[in-house]
Amino acid sequence: MADPSPYKSIAVATTFSPRFREVLAEAKRIRERFPADLHLIYVGERNEETAEKFSDALAALHLPAEAILRALAREKIDVIVAGALEKEVVLHPFLGNVARRLVREAPCSVVLFTRPAANPKPLRRIVFVADYSSHGLKALKIALPLAASEPCDRLYVIRIITTFDQARASMGAGGTKGKDSSAHDAEEEALEQFVLSAGATDVPIEVRCVRGNTGLAASDFVQSVKADLLVVPLQKNGEASQPLPSNIAWITDVIPCNLWVIR
Repeated sequence: MADPSPYKSIAVATTFSPRFREVLAEAKRIRERFPADLHLIYVGERNEETAEKFSDALAALHLPAEAILRALAREKIDVIVAGALEKEVVLHPFLGNVARRLVREAPCSVVLFTRPAANPKPLRRIVFVADYSSHGLKALKIALPLAASEPCDRLYVIRIITTFDQARASMGAGGTKGKDSSAHDAEEEALEQFVLSAGATDVPIEVRCVRGNTGLAASDFVQSVKADLLVVPLQKNGEASQPLPSNIAWITDVIPCNLWVIR
């Protein structure tokens, strides 16, 4: 028997922007991967014209029209889907203000699409940022079925290690070159064990320890492998959202690809 879907309700936040139908199509993709009720959030006046626009778009995508205009505040939403960008500056895509606040403050998981498409392309290369918490492991178990159903050519499970992390580990190990090498090997082994603990999967997985002066080394890695999706586990602290760790906080400004924050 297949595992039940981790999400029971999915919301798509949208306006009637030029990318409206594309964002809705991406939300349909997420709904198909995780069978759930779909709710549409539109901040604006509810009238016949608004309802007709939603109805036409939903009919074209074969989505149930009764989901129109249900408010997020009144529903127990597990994941919200939205467009990520308001503008691009040279080669750096910057998160829009609404998307930035969703990443920082949403009480649920968030999926942001940088370039939503009416006919979504498979997410061939996925990068998962690992931490060794129980939530991190749960998030990996949630991500694996999506990777399998896309289908994903390669899932990179990475551990971000900054210069500060390396210096702290070196001090703890006495600071010798041999012990530095031993710490490196131990980190690689811990990452491999973390992946194995998620259980058997047919998804091709590659583990990497990504080292750099700042967390932006991870952004460079994401771009170097031409990732289609970046997955970041972020544990909730009661009803509030936990602040982003310093080595991944850059995603609230520059987003290298589609983003999935799993809360």
